[in-house]
Amino acid sequence: MDRAKPGSKMHVLSDANGLPLVVGVSAANTHDCEGLKPMVAGLQTQHDPHRGRYFKPQRLHADKAYDAIHLRKWLWGKHIGVRIARKGIESSERLGRRRWVIERTISWLSGYRRLSPRYERQPRNYLAFLGLAAALCCYKRLIRLTT
Repeated sequence: MDRAKPGSKMHVLSDANGLPLVVGVSAANTHDCEGLKPMVAGLQTQHDPHRGRYFKPQRLHADKAYDAIHLRKWLWGKHIGVRIARKGIESSERLGRRRWVIERTISWLSGYRRLSPRYERQPRNYLAFLGLAAALCCYKRLIRLTT
């Protein structure tokens, strides 16, 4: 976190395959952990009418910026497993077996010309283009799977 940093941060919540499920934008001078609760709360559970069950996320993988006790307790209260790298204990050089998926997803989203340098002044416009880029990523994956 840099208190004087201008700009914005992109927050992305994806599934295990790297498809973006929820996207969000926050100011660059806010801490990353403040964007986690709205992202998880924005993820709606899916209902399977045949089994009468709700499907919710089982585990959350995150980097050291999200290592806060209040976030861990909040996620445990929602019955979501926590796999967050701990500050001062785990190395940040290795991305791990599963964290590279979200890095790849952010790379896909940053590949769109409108998002990489932020041209939009209004955050709602930037968020709209970010959502459009996420929808295009999902569409491209769907086309690749069906052909």
